[in-house]
Amino acid sequence: MIGILAKMFIKDYANTSNTRVRHAYGVLCGATGVFFNIILFAIKLVAGYISGSVAIVADAFNNLSDAGSSIVTMVGFKMAGQKPDPEHPFGHGRIEYVTGLIISMLIILMGFELVKSSVEKIIHPEKIVLTPAVAAILLISIVVKLYMYFYNNGTGEKISSAAMKAVALDSFTDSVATLVVLACALISHYTGLMIDGWCGLAVSAFVLYAGFSAAKDTIDPLLGSKPSKEYVEAIEKFVTSYDDVIGIHDLVIHDYGPGRTMISLHAEVPANRNIIDVHDTIDNIERRINATLGCSCVIHMDPVVVNDEATERMKRLCMLIAKSVDESFTIHDFRMVKGPSHTNLIFDVVAPFDCKLSEEEIRNTICAKIESLPGNHFGVVDIDRPYC
Repeated sequence: MIGILAKMFIKDYANTSNTRVRHAYGVLCGATGVFFNIILFAIKLVAGYISGSVAIVADAFNNLSDAGSSIVTMVGFKMAGQKPDPEHPFGHGRIEYVTGLIISMLIILMGFELVKSSVEKIIHPEKIVLTPAVAAILLISIVVKLYMYFYNNGTGEKISSAAMKAVALDSFTDSVATLVVLACALISHYTGLMIDGWCGLAVSAFVLYAGFSAAKDTIDPLLGSKPSKEYVEAIEKFVTSYDDVIGIHDLVIHDYGPGRTMISLHAEVPANRNIIDVHDTIDNIERRINATLGCSCVIHMDPVVVNDEATERMKRLCMLIAKSVDESFTIHDFRMVKGPSHTNLIFDVVAPFDCKLSEEEIRNTICAKIESLPGNHFGVVDIDRPYC
């Protein structure tokens, strides 16, 4: 259905890398969600009052909150699609993450409300009346919610949207919740056991877990989560494909919302090359990386000495010293500056965030090992962190 509607209402619907297209998908899925959830709310509310089941009534109001979530999704994608302005020069793309967080909070709120009503039902149990019509309504609800899960999750994967995946997770939890409610109603009808409240409590625990999981998925990009390994490798492969680039380091990826990524990096270039020619290469990389990987790029050139055996030998030695402190350490930006009385070995050490040593301890330990080498050597060491 979503595929058919997309072909009808979204221009260039297959180009999901386009910001306008992905926002249109978000609005379309939101509108479809409002439609389905309002219908489910109405029929389940009737079924709940007929059967006298608090779990079914709670499930109905859960669908009403889902309709609200779908409206939030529509508004969020619409706002995220706004063009950059003087107050927000990087655009409004992160509103999409905020949208996912709001939906997660609504899921959590519904979970707590369900806990409250379930406890009341445990204290004051009532017999559930299950009719074929009520059973049919619950079955239809399960099927519809599973369908909503698949199209929301599929769209979320297609347009790489955490908000759409949160909506999909909400639909999946709803289908599981309704399945539990139906099982509870059948058990109560055929055995006389009044376990409605306990089933409602189990459903609420599942809803709360889903809500907190969805919240984590949307909070991570807001805080600044680590980019995927594949994306980092794609950037490195693209930049180092140019002859003038020996390697890259200090790569930082700034996520301002889907389709709005800015990166900065240091490119190591041969020190013996003509600086004008190398600068022209760097300019070309910055221009072409946007068209290839869809991100703006700023590159800092780091000239490094090449084809010098003494420099290469000391670089390898400093690498071994760094790894003797911690096997995970790497070095870059290596330079050897000879003076009349001593030689400075200048480089950066990349230390993982989980390293137990402080930056001062790392620096002092490495510099002490360098000073113990034959000859008069001094270490000038900076500590970097792996942001990617």
